[in-house]
Amino acid sequence: MPGENLSRDEARERAALLSVDGYEVSLDVRSAVGGETGDGARTFRSVTTVRFRCAEPGATSFADLLAPSVTAVSLNGKDLDPGEVFDGRRIRLEDLAAENELVVDAQCAYSRTGEGLHRFVDPEDGEVYLYTQYEPADSRRVFANFEQPDLKAPFRFEVRAPEGWTVWSNGGGELHDGVWRFAETKPISTYITCVVAGPYHHVTDSYERGFEDGTRLEIPLGALCRKGLAKHFDADDVFLVTKQGLDFFHDHFDYPYPFGKYDQAFVPEYNLGAMENPGLVTFREEFIFRGKVTRASYEGRANVVLHEMAHMWFGDLVTMEWWDDLWLKESFADFMGAFSLVGATRFTDGWITFANRRKAWAYRADQLPSTHPITADIRDLQDAKLNFDGITYAKGASVLKQLVAYAGQDAFLEGARRYFKRHAYGNTRLGDLLEVLEETSGRDMGAWARAWLQTAGVNSLTPQVLLGPDGRIQELAVLQEAAEAHPELRPHRVAVGLYRRGDGGALERYARAEVDVEGPRAVVAELAGEDAPELVLVNDDDLTYCKIRFDDTSLATLREHLGDLTDPLARALCWSALWNLTRDALLPARDFVGLVLRFAGRESDIGVLQMLHAWTDSALVHYAAPAWRETGGALVAEGALRELRQAEPGSEHQLAWARFFAKVAHAPQDLDLLSDLLAGTAGIDGLDVDQELRWAFLEPLAVHGVADEKTLAEELARDDTASGKRHQVRCLAARPSAAVKAQAWAQVVESDALSNALTEATIAGFAQPSQRELLAPYAPKYFAAIERVWAERSIQIAMDVVGGLYPSLLDSRETLEATDAWLAAHEQAAPALRRLVLEARDDLARALRGQACDEAAGSGQGFSPR
Repeated sequence: MPGENLSRDEARERAALLSVDGYEVSLDVRSAVGGETGDGARTFRSVTTVRFRCAEPGATSFADLLAPSVTAVSLNGKDLDPGEVFDGRRIRLEDLAAENELVVDAQCAYSRTGEGLHRFVDPEDGEVYLYTQYEPADSRRVFANFEQPDLKAPFRFEVRAPEGWTVWSNGGGELHDGVWRFAETKPISTYITCVVAGPYHHVTDSYERGFEDGTRLEIPLGALCRKGLAKHFDADDVFLVTKQGLDFFHDHFDYPYPFGKYDQAFVPEYNLGAMENPGLVTFREEFIFRGKVTRASYEGRANVVLHEMAHMWFGDLVTMEWWDDLWLKESFADFMGAFSLVGATRFTDGWITFANRRKAWAYRADQLPSTHPITADIRDLQDAKLNFDGITYAKGASVLKQLVAYAGQDAFLEGARRYFKRHAYGNTRLGDLLEVLEETSGRDMGAWARAWLQTAGVNSLTPQVLLGPDGRIQELAVLQEAAEAHPELRPHRVAVGLYRRGDGGALERYARAEVDVEGPRAVVAELAGEDAPELVLVNDDDLTYCKIRFDDTSLATLREHLGDLTDPLARALCWSALWNLTRDALLPARDFVGLVLRFAGRESDIGVLQMLHAWTDSALVHYAAPAWRETGGALVAEGALRELRQAEPGSEHQLAWARFFAKVAHAPQDLDLLSDLLAGTAGIDGLDVDQELRWAFLEPLAVHGVADEKTLAEELARDDTASGKRHQVRCLAARPSAAVKAQAWAQVVESDALSNALTEATIAGFAQPSQRELLAPYAPKYFAAIERVWAERSIQIAMDVVGGLYPSLLDSRETLEATDAWLAAHEQAAPALRRLVLEARDDLARALRGQACDEAAGSGQGFSPR
């Protein structure tokens, strides 16, 4: 709506005019438990006092507030008419003085979309829980403010809450006379203020640290979750990683943690993985594991804990001026998350996960038509919302890893230390970081930034091997290519590894050299004279960001001996490269599936194995020729069951294969086995079918019409929790019925009654690969609805609907043409909406190219699993 989508130009104009001295925010959330259970409470009272200065007395500006109503507004002691100055989104401020005080008394709305102050009613016990989530600009749903990152200020919060509740905020708080009052914060941006309130289960600990100058730092630690999850909450492990991270960052940043306490709240119906609110980090509660999970899940949680902790310095202490430089916090936090994970915790193989999983996100995003430089052109808040993507996070982190190789780790970390000290509690742009890195590294950071941060696209690196008459390497070169749309060739510091099989058959590296690849071709002089390799791995050790290609000999070696590659990082890089070849329609999907069936059972790294499972499913659903899908699906289900039965009883590999088998099961005998495992009439030695695994087994039974509504209701009765409800809703929407699809569509597209979590679950269940015919009527409905959805729903829900309901499973030229027709007819639609549709179109076009490649592969059998 006009006025809601703040533009960069408006923000710059306001920042030039205003500076903020402080906020006092008083919230009364006692209404949260009022009214009927479910959605009875609608609004809460919010009173904000803002003190700010104006560089041009007499000027006009505005404050931000998204609220149903405003009771009173006063500016410098003068009462203003709310009906005249407030339009539902902004409060007009005229005739400003040099020093100003604005007081706004408003009725703000509780959220059910995870934006603003979210209200959740636990179906298990009826308890109500509140938490806030603001990034990039939703604090204005809770209190009046100047909603942009460069207008930092100290905040004082006070909260009136129902009796028996505990309330947390960024600063330490105490309850006096029924009011929770919190210590004033350091100067921070509006989007990282936070309030969490309710009858949360709360665990405490503390962290102590001594410094060389004799000073000591003590940080109170807290961890909280809903009472219903307390029995599953392994707070000790969260605290262990927290303390390891604080030690690591104190060792490397030379700037003590600046925000007092450190609470971590695991909250329900959360849209993100986590949010770096200083002193009160919020996480999605799915990081509390209700059943057995693999080591990869614990590693993933630890990585997120450390990512958010890195933000205390990169983002909270020093904040980007505007969302153009979002990478200044997210790329650094993503890199530091992996860097500290490997350096400080038990997850010493974290770079393998980074290479295999995190970079896959970046490679996909960087080949979409919406790809952008890491330093992006963010015109407004809708642009900003969509820019929390694989470029800003994973590509940015990958580029920083390359920077460490380019400039040196010591120079990089010393640059970070100077950056914190120079810009503490301030706002920065790209040039501020480059300045300190040039000082510490002696390198031309401007040239590096132009190549890596200010251009888009991913390069491909391919080895070129010329053998001499003696069978040794005469010359080995690395060829660099770029996409036609983004022709930039970049400077890459890469390692090139040579591999061959030894007497025992293991495929191992016998030579390695590093080289700077700066143009279309670079010779690796150091490897001349080496024995002929069976495999050449460009970007060995994963130093740079690129797509790896193979020469013919190397690809032939991987086809036969990928499982013999002993180094887990090298193996992960090869798997990633093979997947990129599949997505680029250079390797038939059936060949990739065949490689997984032959070699995935020998994969030692559980995170890589689970990624292979996800890629295999995607290969079958999107990239396999339609005529081969049934054959391929049968082969994969057969292979998954075989690996499940052969896996070590009780191992995480067994659990991973069990979940994958459930994902691909479709034949009657496979569904019968899942039913028997649920009923306890069949068993697999060591496999504990806990509640989470029960839901994983029930979903395919629902998809194929075996589990009906009554069965799913009975399962919900076993697991009558918030998590159980989400699982049930997803399974209900997954059933193979036209009436079911119509109901799910109406619940998500035509109504806003569902919460964000249940909307997400319904969308996840709606589109099933085996139900393409049932989904066919919804392609025209999708294109008819999305502009209205974008206009009427919150941006988070609109993004979920537009991205999640695109008819990608109707993978035909007709769907592609319908997409093009919509884009042509809606050139003036919101740019963020067009971006989502363009991205979905590109994925579909890529899938069709992959299907054509697979069809051309011809035989219909693919690899024969051995």
